[in-house]
Amino acid sequence: MSAPAPGPVPRPALAREIGLFGATMLVMGGIVGSGIFINPYVVARQVGTPALVLGAWVLGGVVALAGALVYAELASLRPAVGGQYAYLREAFHPRVAFLYGWVLLLVSQSGGMAAVAVTFARYLRELVSVPMGDGAVALLALAVLTLVNALGVRSGNGVQSALMVLKCLAILALVVVGLSFVEAPHAAILPLLDRPPSLDLLTAFGAAMVPVLFAYGGWQTSGFVMGELKRPQRDMPRALLLGVAGVVVLYLAVNAACLRALSVGGLAASRAPASQVMRAALGDRGARLIALGIVISTFGFLSQGMLTAPRVYYAMARDGVFFQAVGRLHPGSRVPVLAIALQGAAAAVIALSGRYEQILNYVVSVDFIAFGLTGAALFVYRRRGERGRFHAPGHPWTTAFFVLSCWLVVAATVYRYPGDSAIGLAILAVGLPVSWLWRGGFAGRAGDTTAARGGTA
Repeated sequence: MSAPAPGPVPRPALAREIGLFGATMLVMGGIVGSGIFINPYVVARQVGTPALVLGAWVLGGVVALAGALVYAELASLRPAVGGQYAYLREAFHPRVAFLYGWVLLLVSQSGGMAAVAVTFARYLRELVSVPMGDGAVALLALAVLTLVNALGVRSGNGVQSALMVLKCLAILALVVVGLSFVEAPHAAILPLLDRPPSLDLLTAFGAAMVPVLFAYGGWQTSGFVMGELKRPQRDMPRALLLGVAGVVVLYLAVNAACLRALSVGGLAASRAPASQVMRAALGDRGARLIALGIVISTFGFLSQGMLTAPRVYYAMARDGVFFQAVGRLHPGSRVPVLAIALQGAAAAVIALSGRYEQILNYVVSVDFIAFGLTGAALFVYRRRGERGRFHAPGHPWTTAFFVLSCWLVVAATVYRYPGDSAIGLAILAVGLPVSWLWRGGFAGRAGDTTAARGGTA
């Protein structure tokens, strides 16, 4: 009797290894990089009173929380691989989703990771003697994290969670030192506003909001790994709200510590406020400690980006709008190894080119276009009668507030940085003919997303 013919070998599926704690650490890790250690001075330069400085960070936190509510409902409604990519694909059109992934790879994710990788290298070389330049150290960091994440999602998420805990400890150390161990400068009681209510004040406050909202960005990337959460519809909404709220508390505490230790004028004059606060309290040892904190924070941010963003390129490949090989999983680790390597290579090329700073100048405009569209996607789903397990409180008002805030950021960025914004928008526009020319195109592909929608492919 002959043996039965072997059946088809089943394709490997993404491994569901991430729980609530890991998802929350991903949310926070996508937000907290090096910016909070440096950016407070940028805000203080635009608005000259503690009330306005803290007010900008509070308002930025409110916008981020409103966005988290939107994304929490979308996550419960569409627990699909790729997160924001999937929401845009199914609410509007596959081409809109492709443009998002196109810009993510060429501009926002890779450019941001390149800049952070070079920042990591600079601070690491201040701490230890490394016989390599900034570019080589940045390249090595990206290579190490590519390898870690290629080993499996448990490995990548474990490293990311540990680094996020260390980030929180570094930030808390800065806050404790700034509030307790640095003698506050004597200053006169300042009014709430640094100028009479006017268009000039409104414009200055709007300019202060751009770096604030940029510093709060990144929480949306956690949704890219929806296909690897153990309980995506339950845990991702909780992780978004817990993670964003936790970062808001940390950011406000850092700004309060810097304002107390340096005063608003001293904060505006310092390009490295965290280092200055720690040096004032502990001397050179304090400066080295905060440098170590920045090294940990930047490496953690890179780890989060290397874990999350490749899932978008994986979903694009599974939809037939990107290289087919990018959509394959390694049979052992069950992760998209080629997509991870692609993300590492793109960030490395930009880091070595030295063009990452210019790229960051136009990240904001294209990023917030996608944020606004994603907020609008919730209106589309609600109009269709689709509702997730989590319902965004205050919808439609909180959702409209988030969408309007995103459009205002885009308008302000284009107005203040027209040249840089034009480059970002041009890269976005180039994606349109690319989507048409891609072999196989988008025709008839809208329904061919079963695996990505289910989050199991």
